[in-house]
Amino acid sequence: MSSVRKEVQAMKLFDKKLVSEALKQSVVKLHPKFMVKNPVMFTVEIGTLVMLFVCIWILAGEQSQGSFTYNLIIFLVLLLTLLFANFAEAVAEARGKAQAESLRKTREETPAKLFQSGGIKIISSAQLKKGDVFVCEAGGIIALDGEIIEGIATIDESAITGESAPVIREAGGDKSSVTGGTKVLSDKIKVQVTVEPGESFLDKMISLVEGASRQKTPNEIALTILLAAFTLVFIIVCVTLKPFADYANTPITIAAYISLFVCLIPTTIGGLLSAIGIAGMDRALRANVITKSGKAVETAGDIDVLLLDKTGTITIGNRKATHFFPVAGYDSDKFIANCVLSSLSDETPEGKSIVELAKQSGSKSHPADTLIKDARFIKFAAETRTSGVDIANVIRIRKGAFDAIKNISQKAGFVFPDETEKNVKKFPVMEEHLWWCLKTIR
Repeated sequence: MSSVRKEVQAMKLFDKKLVSEALKQSVVKLHPKFMVKNPVMFTVEIGTLVMLFVCIWILAGEQSQGSFTYNLIIFLVLLLTLLFANFAEAVAEARGKAQAESLRKTREETPAKLFQSGGIKIISSAQLKKGDVFVCEAGGIIALDGEIIEGIATIDESAITGESAPVIREAGGDKSSVTGGTKVLSDKIKVQVTVEPGESFLDKMISLVEGASRQKTPNEIALTILLAAFTLVFIIVCVTLKPFADYANTPITIAAYISLFVCLIPTTIGGLLSAIGIAGMDRALRANVITKSGKAVETAGDIDVLLLDKTGTITIGNRKATHFFPVAGYDSDKFIANCVLSSLSDETPEGKSIVELAKQSGSKSHPADTLIKDARFIKFAAETRTSGVDIANVIRIRKGAFDAIKNISQKAGFVFPDETEKNVKKFPVMEEHLWWCLKTIR
């Protein structure tokens, strides 16, 4: 998901593919069923068709309407006006469709390890059907929405839900469902697909992104009515010029009437009105905010304060270690070194952040000073909620959730430090969201 976000944000305003698609849509949108929705531009289109017939009429021998070149220029200017208005709208729509295409491409290119009686077969996630079973290991992306039928794993759902804390999902119970596009951080699971092709969460997101046809805002509706009224007034003005011109024996060509009419009506506002709304939706889309209507974009402009209930919505999706809390009397450098040792096999964001924090702290002790060839690393597992290392079957170092580490310590016959428990109560996030504790058992 992050790669898709970067790809869309890096997309140029006049990308070659976008411009090509927008030019095609500029011509398609000349159809009256599209133009009639914009009364100002619809009248310009009628004037353009009239000028086309005038040019043909002149070629047939009519001399009263001026030169062919003069009328042809008026026709081309009007046609370019229509195409420009359609192009502005088409570019905004094309950007939204490009992001939907990027999402679809990501879904199709996500590999899935299909579980079969003969073994594992690597296929595209787009080929999965309801009832299929696929395997997903640590570091892999869940291919499609489904239910875990075997195993337990820690899953990062921040790309979908915005929740920064990884969640534990296991077979059975009410916490077995997984969503396509989320990442497995630890362990290995078997997942049975529960949705039909095209009905996954990612597919629904794509359909929202592709929904370029949007509801008009109240202000846009009011402005459209005003522009339509002005257009009607100027039609009356231009029509009444004919009897005055005849009375004054002053011939006025059709091209002159249409040119005057197009100059009088608010062509620019009418041409860009729909593009403005779609451009607003597209700008929000580039910030990963999906708006279903122009009204939502307009309402967002009036917001002064925004309250969010999830930290991962506007902050980085991964939690990070920020401080080490050694028990009083325990060497700080040795404590940090042991923390790093127990985190080397932890592939979760928390485990990696502990190693990173140790580098930033400038600890004098290096993990390599303690390691010997008989060291056995234990990867983080959702079932035990711990990771660590065993050194020559003499020293065992563990890091994990507060209650898990406390249980290990007490079973080994050690007294769990009161100071550590006080720190956990002082900073509740350590108990609920931070893999923090270390215990060396000799």
